[in-house]
Amino acid sequence: MITLCPAVVLLVLGAMCLVPPFAGAAPPSITTPLFSVGVDQSQDPGKTTVVLQIFFLMTVLSLAPALLIMLTSFTRIVIVFSLLRRALGTMQMPPNQVMIGLALFLTFFIMAPVWQKINRNALQPYLANQIGHEQAFQVAAGPLREFMFKQTREKDLALFVDIAAIQRPQNIDDVPFATLVPAFIISEVKTGFQIGLLLYVPFLIIDMVVASVLLSMGMMMLPPVMISLPFKLMLFVLADGWYLLVGSLVKSFG
Repeated sequence: MITLCPAVVLLVLGAMCLVPPFAGAAPPSITTPLFSVGVDQSQDPGKTTVVLQIFFLMTVLSLAPALLIMLTSFTRIVIVFSLLRRALGTMQMPPNQVMIGLALFLTFFIMAPVWQKINRNALQPYLANQIGHEQAFQVAAGPLREFMFKQTREKDLALFVDIAAIQRPQNIDDVPFATLVPAFIISEVKTGFQIGLLLYVPFLIIDMVVASVLLSMGMMMLPPVMISLPFKLMLFVLADGWYLLVGSLVKSFG
């Protein structure tokens, strides 16, 4: 015989009294929470404007990396730095973080006049409710289009005008932005490769001379890169290579 504690018996009886009987009735259904998304009428137009501004800001922030890379001087600079590192044969020196950081700061320096014009003529009047968002976009696109046209080759621009099958523009204002952007990008890539090729020539000559000397000495098992690397670094340092390279890159956007 099993003896139960009086307290346990009272708890069981109390629970049975609280639970409704199932005899002759359907078991209770299990409810789940319902989530819905809707649009309500707002009595305050200011709240709606704030929500739209936040949504616009999040959209711009998500597109900011692509805009920074493709619509500025960043593409040319980072290509030249990458080719310089390959020409020197240092592989991971300088590190990627240093190269990208330097390219970003040079991009900010080069694009500063353009961004100042956009801030002065488009952003600040829009924040002061002096112009609408459509007019702000048009005004902001002006300095950026002017910068891109200066760096875009006519041949590359004509290529995309022909691909788009649009009427030949009479002036730069008639060129669509969707046509200007890819033409600007391929022009920047081509310019970056041209500068990188010029950087490659002196270091390639050093590699060839070192390889010829080692071959004439019968040291065929010794990698020429191991011997030529100190000479290339010495040439780059003695010529003050970073000063010349950065100065030439910045002046190329003038």
